[in-house]
Amino acid sequence: MPAKSTAALARQRAQRVAYSRELPARAIGGNAFLVAPTRWAAVTDGAQRARTRTRGSQWYAPHAVAAFSNLERLGPCGAHSLMTRLQHPHRLRCERLKNDCYPRRRLIRQAGKQRTFLNTMPSPSDVPPSNKAVQIARVSTVTATAIAVADMIGIGVFTSLGFQVRDISTGFSLLMLWIVGGVVALCGALSYAELAAALPRSGGEYNFLSRIYHPAVGFLAGWVSATVGFAAPTALAAMAFGVYFEGVFPGAPPLALGLGLAWIVALIHLSGIRHGSTFQNVSTAIKVVLIVAFIVAGFTIGSPEPISFAPSARDLDHLFSAPFAIGLVFVMYSYSGWNAATYIIDEVKEPQKSLPIALFAATLIVMVLYVALNAVFLYTTPIQSMVGQLDVALIASKQIFGDAGGRIVGVLICIGLISSVSAMIWIGPRVTMTMGQDISTLRFFARTSKTGVPRAAILFQLTVSTVLLLTQTFEAVLDFIQFSLTACSFLAVLGVIVLRREQPLLPRPYLVWAYPLTPVLFLMVTAFMMYYLIMQRPMQSLAGLLMMLAGLAVYAISPKRTPLPAT
Repeated sequence: MPAKSTAALARQRAQRVAYSRELPARAIGGNAFLVAPTRWAAVTDGAQRARTRTRGSQWYAPHAVAAFSNLERLGPCGAHSLMTRLQHPHRLRCERLKNDCYPRRRLIRQAGKQRTFLNTMPSPSDVPPSNKAVQIARVSTVTATAIAVADMIGIGVFTSLGFQVRDISTGFSLLMLWIVGGVVALCGALSYAELAAALPRSGGEYNFLSRIYHPAVGFLAGWVSATVGFAAPTALAAMAFGVYFEGVFPGAPPLALGLGLAWIVALIHLSGIRHGSTFQNVSTAIKVVLIVAFIVAGFTIGSPEPISFAPSARDLDHLFSAPFAIGLVFVMYSYSGWNAATYIIDEVKEPQKSLPIALFAATLIVMVLYVALNAVFLYTTPIQSMVGQLDVALIASKQIFGDAGGRIVGVLICIGLISSVSAMIWIGPRVTMTMGQDISTLRFFARTSKTGVPRAAILFQLTVSTVLLLTQTFEAVLDFIQFSLTACSFLAVLGVIVLRREQPLLPRPYLVWAYPLTPVLFLMVTAFMMYYLIMQRPMQSLAGLLMMLAGLAVYAISPKRTPLPAT
């Protein structure tokens, strides 16, 4: 075939450039953008967005975007390359363009070796997507599940039954209390799963509330979590570890043990995500295995008590009684932590697929373990000996194993608390890190190591936990933040309904089951929990609200690095 003349080639190129300017109206009818230097083209028409990848690109990055009005800056070759790809539908990959980026002037490389200033759209973390994919995509679904399981199973399940049997005496009603609590926790987990898949970013409620309502609302949730929301539970779990360890080995110093546990676990997580992930998986697996072994031993070698778990006419009155509703409040506290995996979304591989599985699996596993544990307590221990007692697990263990039972249950709880401390030291600093990506005042906490670990945020939470341990104020802090944390969960699940109404075209890789019954059930129980806290602990609830308002003042005076991404 004879070669075309230079004049003919020039005319063809000019026609392609002219065609490119008409492409938005002719092809889609929206606004078209050219992405450079990553050779991505993004075409958007309202809620429908598409991305086109040229050969050789292995990652997408809408961080260098120019309007088609500037297309001629690429020259004829660049325009021809782009138009060739856009005219082949099989090379189009329809997907929502990530809009968590905002304009910034940046020098980028264009076709050949030419450099031009164009409007760019950096991500809130201001980390190139290629680096981000390498650094943080290391957490599997198993690890995300382990984090949630470890965060849920603390000491609540080992101490709550003694106060429940005071007003509820039938086995069926007592087990139903934990089953209903598990179902409500599942409703919350499934609702969070939809939010996590639709708004994938670390930070938990900080991310969700900022994207759904307003950045100031999200900052209030993040303020509580970043200051004491995770530090206080970490201090409580570490101190409980020291107390139970002293029970197993008399004479051991509880405070020193608690501080040692917190610092050792923090050092493991500071060493890298891979080491922290391995430690979390192993410690959680040991915890679950020991609990299962305790359950099996209780049913096999324990002496049965005269109690029935079959429903009776009396149970209907118990299920709709005030003691049942109040007992449900404390059961829900034992289930708290089902949303743990949403705080590390950026570190989870394929979060749109992994997070719903992890949240559902973790909550279901914990519900089965909780129901089985309480069934063992009721099956092996007289109810009269548990009424009003805090150490229900210790009493039941002595019934099963004899005098050595105290040490056995002490070892079980100690090992279980190690994984709980690990989970909270992992997920809590990620909230502070995400806030630092958006707020200039906190940008120091957004810095990460080469392995993606937010060292400054981890050390900050560790320092707060240490202060709470040394001053023994963690219990008082937990009392006044309960209302704030419950309110944040309420607003997040309410956001599922808000987004369904206000943004029906928002891509949702996962949809909550039985909508709207699932979120509504969780909202009803959570609303009752907030009402109970206001009635029973008005001063503590007010203190929690005042703390959130203090966070609002901090937000008002803090300069923002970039606006938070719109949904």
